[in-house]
Amino acid sequence: MGFIDVIKDRARANVKTIVLPETEDMRTLEAAEKVLKEGIAKVVLVGNEETVKKSAEEGGFDISGAAIVDPATSEKTQGYIDKLVELRQKKGMTPEKAKDILLNQYLYYGVMMVKMGDADGMVSGACHSTADTLRPCLQILKTKPGTKLVSAFFLMVVPNCEYGADGAFVFADSGLNQNPNPEELAAIAASSAESFQQLVGQEPVVAFLSHSTKGSAKHADVDKVVEAVKIAKEQSPELKLDGEFQLDAAIVPSVGASKAPGSPVAGKANVLIFPDLDAGNIGYKLVQRLAKAEAYGPITQGIAAPVNDLSRGCSADDIVGVVAITSVQCQK
Repeated sequence: MGFIDVIKDRARANVKTIVLPETEDMRTLEAAEKVLKEGIAKVVLVGNEETVKKSAEEGGFDISGAAIVDPATSEKTQGYIDKLVELRQKKGMTPEKAKDILLNQYLYYGVMMVKMGDADGMVSGACHSTADTLRPCLQILKTKPGTKLVSAFFLMVVPNCEYGADGAFVFADSGLNQNPNPEELAAIAASSAESFQQLVGQEPVVAFLSHSTKGSAKHADVDKVVEAVKIAKEQSPELKLDGEFQLDAAIVPSVGASKAPGSPVAGKANVLIFPDLDAGNIGYKLVQRLAKAEAYGPITQGIAAPVNDLSRGCSADDIVGVVAITSVQCQK
């Protein structure tokens, strides 16, 4: 059984309600049909009911099991408007602005559904940028208590791979924070370890990556990672984490033993913390394309409720996978 099949089984064991607001995109409707058919989640589609049903019919998709919520007619909309005004009044939000946003920006409507407890999580981003997807989340849901920042990771599953957790890795931050400072890198590591444990079900082994291994190179970029490791060990002494490591020293046992003898992490890592977004983004795409790995994400962590982004190049099956992951995150 493949990794995502295990995630789907876990999702089916405790079914959650997931909002898919991008009903103007046929991939969303195709994914909704598959999610419902597989019993992974209850699906809420946001949009004009007639328009959504017509689009689904044109695409040949059966979405009869989904709930379709039209912001223009839903009895819940006024309550959402009132709550949005309450949450954003200090930022100049008025009832008129809130109504305009919720009637015309379905991502905001989906997030309000999660905020008000009418859905457990949301998946979006097939036709919106990461910034557009996450902005309403940060404004309305805000960060999870005890979390210092929101970050994003990719869950990578590499076929026929002896490294990581049978080829499963978390790559972070690969989708959100451009150039995290040492404190932010440490926070990303803590969140990523928690995400790995939750989704993969194995002990996280966290490596902070660099072009240097244990002082083999001198540079301010290396110093940043060294400081992040120090902070992370102080803040999360229960975690198995270490660095700085070159990638091969982090995941290949023989190289790890040679370059960092005595490290509990070297050669065993399954959670890879990249020094900046450039490295993380390039890294996950290299592995996805050259190793033909499954790449799920960017999965967000640190938001008060599970809302996940999609790559705009995603397929319907990618959306289904992220819905399954989001559902498992909702079970916590």
